[in-house]
Amino acid sequence: MLDSLLIPFRSQPQAPALPPGYSLSSESPPLAEELNALLVACGDPSRPLPRVEAALQRSTWQLSVRNASGALVGFVRVTSDLALNANLWDLSAHPADAQQEQLMIVLVHSALSRLRRELPGCSISVAATPMAQEALKRHGFVVDPGGIRAMGLSL
Repeated sequence: MLDSLLIPFRSQPQAPALPPGYSLSSESPPLAEELNALLVACGDPSRPLPRVEAALQRSTWQLSVRNASGALVGFVRVTSDLALNANLWDLSAHPADAQQEQLMIVLVHSALSRLRRELPGCSISVAATPMAQEALKRHGFVVDPGGIRAMGLSL
């Protein structure tokens, strides 16, 4: 009886769902070859596999999406100082996958939900490809907030 009288503090939108046959996992990172192939398919240059492996090992955690046949079709990894800042890296969904947009939305939502639980109040930054920007905007990210421009240097 009491349960019927409880009113939720805030209504939360339902978490986006993966299409049937897809799975999301943070248990074990993909192989460096798999991740490199996904990133190349998304338009990134090929990276040396030892460096991809090092990035995976040194990340705080990662999320992988696989399709029904087990192929890696989505990915994001997080690095953080575990106090004030977190960064999303390699946010990608395979462009040939018909569910690309939904995969990107699920990855962004899942990563942000986990960061909110584990590191509430930290700032979150992301370097994103144009295909990821719509999903990021839906979750409150602003491109160049206050005229701040990110800069990078390839060594």
